[in-house]
Amino acid sequence: MKINVYLLLGWLIPTAWVGCSPKKAINADTVQELEQWLSTPISAREPLERLDFARNALSEIEAEQSIDLLFRDHQLQLISEFRTQWDARELQHAGLNMPFYYQVFGDAPVDGRSLYISLHGGGNTRPEVNDRQYENQKHLYDQTMKGLEGMYLAPRAPTNTWNLWHEAHVDDFFTRLIQLSGALEGVNPNKVYLLGYSAGGDGVYQLAPRMADRWAAAAMMAGHPNETSPLGLKHVPFALHMGALDDAYERNAKAREWKLLLDSLEAQAPGSYIHQVILHEGLGHWMKLEDAVALPWMANHQRNPIPKKIVWKQDDRHHRYFYWLGVPEELIETGGEIRVEYNTDGNEINILSNYSRKLELFLNDDMLDLNRPITVKYQGRILARKRVTRTVFPIYQSLSHRGDPDLTFSCILTVIDNERIMD
Repeated sequence: MKINVYLLLGWLIPTAWVGCSPKKAINADTVQELEQWLSTPISAREPLERLDFARNALSEIEAEQSIDLLFRDHQLQLISEFRTQWDARELQHAGLNMPFYYQVFGDAPVDGRSLYISLHGGGNTRPEVNDRQYENQKHLYDQTMKGLEGMYLAPRAPTNTWNLWHEAHVDDFFTRLIQLSGALEGVNPNKVYLLGYSAGGDGVYQLAPRMADRWAAAAMMAGHPNETSPLGLKHVPFALHMGALDDAYERNAKAREWKLLLDSLEAQAPGSYIHQVILHEGLGHWMKLEDAVALPWMANHQRNPIPKKIVWKQDDRHHRYFYWLGVPEELIETGGEIRVEYNTDGNEINILSNYSRKLELFLNDDMLDLNRPITVKYQGRILARKRVTRTVFPIYQSLSHRGDPDLTFSCILTVIDNERIMD
């Protein structure tokens, strides 16, 4: 399920997810009916969930065609609604504004550009101080970026609070920012990188694990983790740079603690929790750009949107979806952990741990063979072995919410109480 278009993370909020239909015959007219529905002006479209064709069985090729059609439609809607804000270099959301600056370096690769989102320092201080930090961040890594390819984008925090880069609204701003960079600048959603300095580093500590399914890699410079956990970084290579003498708020001590944590996590799961931790000797809070080596280090990595093993630790800023998993809003628990894996050889999914009464498993043809029965297990015990059906509606819903062709799913199974499977 690969299409040569790049856009991240839909902004529209979908209705409740609907499970996979029972196995049934493929209707060859479904794609044509979808095209006809998309040709209707948005304001005049009948809700897709009410239309029979949205639940007709699709072949793998028809699912790919449906993804392409719906993705392109979503892209056009996005550009129509937010192009003015992008051109003005200031996004708006929830009564807040987020100005941003970007510069493009190098030639665009055939697989799409990279995007580096770079967060300034400052925090709980006067707006003009944060403004100066923002101006500094715009060009902080210009020399390094000249040797790389990609968009270097520095946003200005929407607030002037101590936690300016990990307040709840930041996730939504970055969702829209990444989307628009894909739609308008050809950014590849599998090459999006996050970095930040000082208070911006605080934000990276928080945002890298809680939005892990967005990032190809992340780099934290001179920040403090506060209460966050590194568990969600299983598939996000993480660089940590700290002045060895930066003892304010025990930043250097926390950096050493995180090195031990990441070393231990990587030892327990070789090949995951990739990290680079450097404490720069003789340097304090300002590292004299020695930390810039993190950018080319990040550039060596790309996101895997459908990793075979997931560790999802829910932050206090709740997320409804994570990679190919979902938990209904009303069942999310702060600090709750879910561990799930899939096995292509056995065509199966195994839930290792799960706190939620309902756990949604999103499926596509890049994960498992949807033409064969899928086995779902809980801690090795078989809950169900059944055939599933690709349909238009879950494709539409996943694109509406995420807007990411590589996080698009044609089928969903819902696990109830870790005991049974609901279609």
